[in-house]
Amino acid sequence: MIEYPLSVGDAIAEIDALPTDFTPTNDLATAVLEAAQAWDGIGGYHGLVYLLHFERPYRHAKHYTGWTPNLERRLDAHAKGRGARLMTVITEAGIGWTLARIWPGTRSLERSLKRQGGASRRCPLCQGGTP
Repeated sequence: MIEYPLSVGDAIAEIDALPTDFTPTNDLATAVLEAAQAWDGIGGYHGLVYLLHFERPYRHAKHYTGWTPNLERRLDAHAKGRGARLMTVITEAGIGWTLARIWPGTRSLERSLKRQGGASRRCPLCQGGTP
């Protein structure tokens, strides 16, 4: 049994311990269900941290990492160029993106992943996977 609250390092270790046979999906409902099921055994559902993979880089950016309690609504906002400034710029530049990965977690996890950098190492598409 996991004790809460978890440190960010322990949360990342828990996520890293999840199955590695993740296959990106375009089926949003399936992706959300899988994340919720994974989180169910870890003690609660706080939201989702997600990784978007850009079709082509925008300057140095190849990915966007975000957090949301409602993934469908947030992805819809990103598709319309609303929300994060980077996603607005990506939309204006005509760069498409794919939901590459999701993790159950909190804003603390999102912030920790952003501070660590290395989104390409966490992106299944960059590691040879296909959507």
